[in-house]
Amino acid sequence: MASGARNTARTGLARLGFSAPTDAEPFLIEFEEEIGIGRERILDVASVAADPDDALASLARIARRDAAAVKRLSDDSAGWRSLWALLGASSGFAEFYFRHPEELADLRGGVSRLPTRDELRDGLLDSVDASDGFASDGGEEAWVRLRVRYRRYLARIAVHDLLSASPVDEVAVVAACLADAAGAALEASLAVARTRVSGGASGVGLFPREQVARTRLAIIGMGKTGARELNYVSDVDVIFVAGADDELLDELGESRVVDIATRLAVQTMRGISGVEIEPPLWEVDANLRPEGKQGALVRSLDSHLSYYDRWAKSWEFQALLKARPIAGDTALGDEYVRAVQPLVWASAARENFVDSVQRMRERVTEHIPADEVPYQLKLGPGGIRDIEFTVQLLQLVHGLADDQIHQRGTLPALDALVAEGYIGRTDAAAFANDYRVLRLMEHRGQLRRLSRTHLMPSDPDELRVLARSTKLAPSGSEIRARWEAIKREVRDIHVRLFYRPLLAAVASLSPDDHALTTDQARDRLAAIGFSDPAGALRHIAALTSGLSRKASIQRHLMPVLILWFAEGVDPDYGLLAFRRLSERLGDMPWFLRMLRDSSGAAERLTRVLSGSRYVGDLMEWIPESAAWLDDPSLMRPRSGVALQEEARAIQTRHATIADAMRAVRALRRRELLRTAMWAIVGDATIEDVSGALTTITEVTIQATLRAVRREVVPPEDDALDFSVIAMGRFGGEELGFGSDADVMYVYRPNGLDPERANRLALKLVHGLREHSEDARVPLDLDAELRPEGRSGPLARSLEAYGEYYRRWSVSWEAQALLRARGVAGSVKLIRAFMELADEVRFPASVDPQGIREIKRIKARVENERLPQGTDPTRHLKLGRGSLSDVEWLVQLWQLQHGHRVPGLRTTSTLGALKAARDAGLVSPADAQRLGEAWRLASRLRSANTLLSGQTSDVLPSDRERLDGIGRLLMYPPHSATQVEEDYLGTTRRARRTFDKLFYG
Repeated sequence: MASGARNTARTGLARLGFSAPTDAEPFLIEFEEEIGIGRERILDVASVAADPDDALASLARIARRDAAAVKRLSDDSAGWRSLWALLGASSGFAEFYFRHPEELADLRGGVSRLPTRDELRDGLLDSVDASDGFASDGGEEAWVRLRVRYRRYLARIAVHDLLSASPVDEVAVVAACLADAAGAALEASLAVARTRVSGGASGVGLFPREQVARTRLAIIGMGKTGARELNYVSDVDVIFVAGADDELLDELGESRVVDIATRLAVQTMRGISGVEIEPPLWEVDANLRPEGKQGALVRSLDSHLSYYDRWAKSWEFQALLKARPIAGDTALGDEYVRAVQPLVWASAARENFVDSVQRMRERVTEHIPADEVPYQLKLGPGGIRDIEFTVQLLQLVHGLADDQIHQRGTLPALDALVAEGYIGRTDAAAFANDYRVLRLMEHRGQLRRLSRTHLMPSDPDELRVLARSTKLAPSGSEIRARWEAIKREVRDIHVRLFYRPLLAAVASLSPDDHALTTDQARDRLAAIGFSDPAGALRHIAALTSGLSRKASIQRHLMPVLILWFAEGVDPDYGLLAFRRLSERLGDMPWFLRMLRDSSGAAERLTRVLSGSRYVGDLMEWIPESAAWLDDPSLMRPRSGVALQEEARAIQTRHATIADAMRAVRALRRRELLRTAMWAIVGDATIEDVSGALTTITEVTIQATLRAVRREVVPPEDDALDFSVIAMGRFGGEELGFGSDADVMYVYRPNGLDPERANRLALKLVHGLREHSEDARVPLDLDAELRPEGRSGPLARSLEAYGEYYRRWSVSWEAQALLRARGVAGSVKLIRAFMELADEVRFPASVDPQGIREIKRIKARVENERLPQGTDPTRHLKLGRGSLSDVEWLVQLWQLQHGHRVPGLRTTSTLGALKAARDAGLVSPADAQRLGEAWRLASRLRSANTLLSGQTSDVLPSDRERLDGIGRLLMYPPHSATQVEEDYLGTTRRARRTFDKLFYG
């Protein structure tokens, strides 16, 4: 083949999904030249294979075994397509068809529907030639025939599943069909067992045929089998119940009847799971029986009920919730289920029921090998078991009084719980969809090699195959991302429902107030969502070890503290921060007394530590701040006068600027922490918080300027006036956590040489910037709003400002002055500068060209200043309907009408908006929409910083961060979607108002 032709062929193969087109070429040649199937015929359905490379290689291997069988099927379009789908998703089926190429014929015509329960039962009984409950042959050959026939039906189920347009929507019916197939296989194996036990062909002949025939054995399906939610290859959990008619019981006695039934049960299990020529189907697991592995394999109905009445543990009743007769004596099975159902639904009244069920879930999690936890679809945090346990617990707690929720299956139970009001529709819909997706991923993992697995693939190629076979995502990385998102969502809902106090209250339980042992703590941590249980355990051990009074108090408090941390945004960080704080405070009596005697303070402490890295980092350096949580008045920000007095006192105590500024930085950090704690657990509004942060920043700049001036300006030059003008959100007293402080610098020589005055002013500027720096809580004095922006001088004289504004000022500079406000330095100079600013920002007549220019700049800002790749609907500052939209619109009104409307002459955005409303410039409804958007964007911006300790202007898309932000804004737990919807809806409405009023 020419080079160009080869390249074209490889490209075509790649389009069909082949990952190694070069490796496929020899197989295609083999089919064409040795088997007689054309390349076009081979490849025309290759795209249905999740792994075409594997499918082609497997097909070639089967063809070498029986080329005629493969060639015959290739002539049948539907069958050929079915085979490619199977081999592309399952190397296990490739092995099956290699062992039994004659079974390919069953795929002819494709699969139009799933087999019914009766078809499965009749077909599998036919495979062992069963009649009157006995197989014609009790030898191993009967089991081989049974297993081959079972896999024939399994192939039909898999084809239907793989070729469906939306496999996730087929999960429930596929799982039900698999459960029916398992029941039918057990029925057929039991028929073989009866023949073997009674001495039929190749049988062992332990008991007379008549006695075996009259012995009743019911096989009860448990777990997923009972719920008709079975996987492709999963343990089939069963319980065996023995019985007989009265005459046989009188003749043989119960023990001999149970003995016969036990022999039948053993042989039935062996027919499914024993090692034979044809591999086992799955493991028959009878460990859910009374006393588990230590108990009798088979019991009579009375023996079962006696055990449940006297010794059964709560988890055993939970296991019985899904019990269903699946094979054997149906009447006896129904009698068993009717007898145990009242016990199941009364179990929630047992002492400590909810706690015991929760612990069962936690123990399951504990037994996951550490290296499997990140890949566990079933047992890991956010996996299938979280959904099942949550649903079952809710059923058991409420099922005593409400029989409408007596459902075996998870999805039907969810529907019933919603209908009866025990789960919200949103949570239930999320749970149901996530359950289907997780089960589909689990199904495809097991189908791959027809082996039991519950792990997400880690290999990129296997992830790609999983994505193709599930049709859930276009690539392996995207299906992995979807899985991670589902885990977070499931875990959120599970923790909220699984541990909510209502469950214990409904079950009439007392609170769990015992001290945690290490094992219990590990169980609880894994169950309630700590992402690093091992690290959390180390922190707990450090906090509770020893004989000190502090360790004793913390051992007593740890159970409730852990639960409070778990209810927070970041339990791991909260616990770590608590440990650091505890170590810094040592055995301080007030701290221990607060933890022990003031539950409100202790709960608030866990809330701020788990909810805010900003607070946690500062508290480590200011540990005495924990005392504020016990007295709400101590959390309220101090007045500007009080802070000024403290700052002035600092300067009298410290001779050097380095010492003075170290103390000023400590003051600022302390007051920022106080304000942050107040914002999280107090009753602060965004205006309150902004005002407090602005005051702290003003006092810091004033104190810094005094210290710098004392060092920079000699006594002979003291006539120099110098002032700092606040701009932007600083000028508007609208600072948030992490906001820059926009400023301008102005000076007046007052007789000094102009050149010298300028040099001194620049030294003051540089000193301010140098000594205000704080690596722990940065304070950025940003002078970019000065005339000419970055190109202009850092400081100008008052005369230079006046000359510039008269001759060269452009519209945006007048706009910037709208929020100019003097905050530090010479009061007289500030007054003079503000008079100059008023002339520029509130002109008697407005230049229409200037207004047009402002509108043009606003449009350019939206297009050019928004960071590349940022969703414009999520940017809190520059996005649509966010801060800048509201501020630019209000500032436009101020420029146009500020001269005649005194209320507009304010640096406050909300104050000016209110004045505009009062003056009739904007309707009350539009003003309300704009104000709501501005407040919400400001709150989200500050909350984002509080949560992460880092400044960001983008509303995160990560659900955990969104939820954390929501919690800081007093949303209920797990409100990420609501936060997002509230912001997008609010800003969408504000944007419509902005477009109408700004551009219209």
